[in-house]
This record gives sequence, C-alpha cells and structure tokens, in this order.
Amino acid sequence: MKLLEWVARLAAAVILLQTLFFKFSGAPESVYIFQTLGAEPWGRYGSGAAELVAAVLLLIPRTGLYGGLLSAAVMIGAIGAHLTRLGIEVQGDGGTLFGLAVVVLVSALTVVWLRRKDCRFFRPA
Repeated sequence: MKLLEWVARLAAAVILLQTLFFKFSGAPESVYIFQTLGAEPWGRYGSGAAELVAAVLLLIPRTGLYGGLLSAAVMIGAIGAHLTRLGIEVQGDGGTLFGLAVVVLVSALTVVWLRRKDCRFFRPA
C-alpha cells in the first residue's frame, strides 16, 4: 500500500508541477482556457497557486492527505470546466489536458483513500 500511495502522490505532483510553467508563463493555451472561462488572469494564477500548494503537500509525507484533498478539489473544477465550457479537446490537444486532469483526480482520490485514517472526518465516531 505504501508503494501505491507514493506512486499516486508522485503522479499527481509531477503533473501538477509540470502544468505550472504554462499557467505562470502565460502560455497561449492557458490564457485561452481562462479567457473562455471568463477568469483570465486571476483564475489562471489562482489555480496555479492552488496546484503548487497541492503538489507540495502531496510530496510531504505528513500532509499527503491534504494535498490529495486539495488536488481532488482543483481537478473536479477542471473536469467540470472541460465538461461544461471547454470541451474534452482544447485547441486540438486530443483531450490531453482532460486526460491529465482525470489522472490527477484518480491519483488524488487514491491518496485520500489510503490516508483516510489520518482525517478525523473519515474515522468512525
């Protein structure tokens, strides 16, 4: 289980950290996404900051649960944006961004499930 947790943590953190460059550098595809959502530039910077915090929390053993929860929340928002406003495929990416969001969500939920004992909300009374 420890190996599965670390694979899930690393997968989510690497993807989150990799996308930060595009958000913080103002890459055209990121700008397009947040303009389409009516949240450029504050949404791009805000989601980038949340993803940075989530990635760091995932990489610290004691805070993995919170990184998983934050990552899951951000990815639910991203997937929701794809399903409602952006579409699965964005600017001819073949659905790559959507797929990465799904991978991060599944990885984050795996971490949360494996670390559920660390959260008082998941423990029986």
